[in-house]
Amino acid sequence: MNAISIGLLGLGTVGSGVIKIIENHQGKLMHQVGCPIKVKKVLVQTLDKDRGVDIDPAILTTNVEDIIDNPEIDVVIEVMGGVEQTKEYLLKAIQNKKHIVTANKDLMALHGSELLSKATNNGCDLYYEASVAGGIPIIRSLVDGLSSDRITKLMGIVNGTTNYILTKMTQEGLAYDDVLKEAQALGFAEANPASDVEGLDAARKMVILSTLGFSMRVSLDDVKTTGITTVNEEDLHYAKQLGYTMKLLGIAHRDGEKVEVSVQPTLLPQSHPLASVNNEYNAVYVYGEAVGETMFYGPGAGSLPTATSIVADLVAVVKNMRLGINGSHAVAPQFEKNIKAPEEIFSKYFLRIHAKDEVGVFSEITAVFAKFGVSFEKILQLPVKEEGLAEIVVVTHRASLKNYEEILMQLRDLNAIKVIKSSYRVEGSADA
Repeated sequence: MNAISIGLLGLGTVGSGVIKIIENHQGKLMHQVGCPIKVKKVLVQTLDKDRGVDIDPAILTTNVEDIIDNPEIDVVIEVMGGVEQTKEYLLKAIQNKKHIVTANKDLMALHGSELLSKATNNGCDLYYEASVAGGIPIIRSLVDGLSSDRITKLMGIVNGTTNYILTKMTQEGLAYDDVLKEAQALGFAEANPASDVEGLDAARKMVILSTLGFSMRVSLDDVKTTGITTVNEEDLHYAKQLGYTMKLLGIAHRDGEKVEVSVQPTLLPQSHPLASVNNEYNAVYVYGEAVGETMFYGPGAGSLPTATSIVADLVAVVKNMRLGINGSHAVAPQFEKNIKAPEEIFSKYFLRIHAKDEVGVFSEITAVFAKFGVSFEKILQLPVKEEGLAEIVVVTHRASLKNYEEILMQLRDLNAIKVIKSSYRVEGSADA
C-alpha cells in the first residue's frame, strides 16, 4: 500500500484541525498504519477564502463529485454538517466503495442505521467517534473496551454550550439571558442557540450512545427532551442550599429488557463526579454490570480535540484496509426496541411552589403526595416578598414519572397553590 488518499468534505473549524493533525503527525501516522496518508481533495463552498490553515489551493474544489466519484480517493471524511444532502453524498461515496469517517451527530442519530447497513453491504467502514463528545473516545469505549459487559446506565454532560451556561449561572449567580449573550460573544453558543439550549443536540447524541450501549435501535422520538431555557438563578440557589448542582444530563437507563432515554436539567449531589465537570467540558458516566462505574471526561468540542477523534477513526479504517476486513466492524442491534412506560420510570424530584401562607396549606400539599405514596426527602419553606405567599421547596423520595405527573396536575388544581415555579429530576442523594 503506497499511500492512502483522503477526500475531505468541509474545511471549517474541524476540517482545518484534521488537515493540521494529518500534516503535523505524519510520522506517527505512518508508524501506525505503515504508509503515508495524504489529503487529495477538499470540498469548500468558495475557493478564495482565508481558512487559517496552510493548504495547496490546487486540492480545493467546489464540486463534491471530485471527491465522491474520484477513483483515487480511498476514504471520505465528512465535517461539513447537514443531514439530507450530506446523507446522499455519503450513500453515493459508499456505493463507490469509499470508507467514511464522519463527525455528524445529526446525520448519525437520524440515519445512522441506514448508512451503517449500506456500508457493511458494500464492504466499507463507517466510523463516527467524533459525533459525540468531541475528543472523548466514548463510542470506541462502548463498542470495543466495554463490549464484553452489559451496560445498565449512561449518564452524561454531552453539550458544552449548556454546561458553560449552567456553570456560569451557578458559580456567579447570573441570569440565563446574560450568560447566553456572553457565551455567544465567546463563540461557545451559536447565534441561534436553540439546538443546544432546548436539548436537541444532546438528545441526538444520546440516541447514538444508547443505541450502542444497549444494542437497541433507539430513535430521537424515544428521547424525552427538556432544555435549560426556563432555569433561573433561584432554582440554582435552592439546589445548592440542598447540596445539589444542576447539569443538563443525558440519561439512558436499562432495567431488564426495557430502557428509558431522556435529556433534562437534573440535580446531582455536589459529591458526584459529574457535578465538578464545568464550563464547556463534557463527561459521560457509564455503569456496567461487571466493570461497575467508569467516567470519560474531556473537551466536548473544538478544532483539534474533535479532529483527534476523526483521525483516530481514520487510522482504524486504514488498519482494516491492510488486514482486508473493512465493512465487518459494525454489529446490528441485538435487541428489539422496548421503551419504558411512565409508570416504569422512577426518580426523585425537586419541586418549587409558591403557595398561600396560611394554616393547613402544607397539609393540603402533603395530602396530594401521600395519595400517590410519595414522601419528602428534604423540605425548605420560606416567605416570599409578595405578601401572603410562601415558597415551598421539596425533594421527593423516588416516585414513578406517571404518579409525579399526576401529582403536578392535582397541585395545579389546588386553590392554595399560586404557581408551580419549577420541577426537575434528581439523581442520587445529597448531604446539605
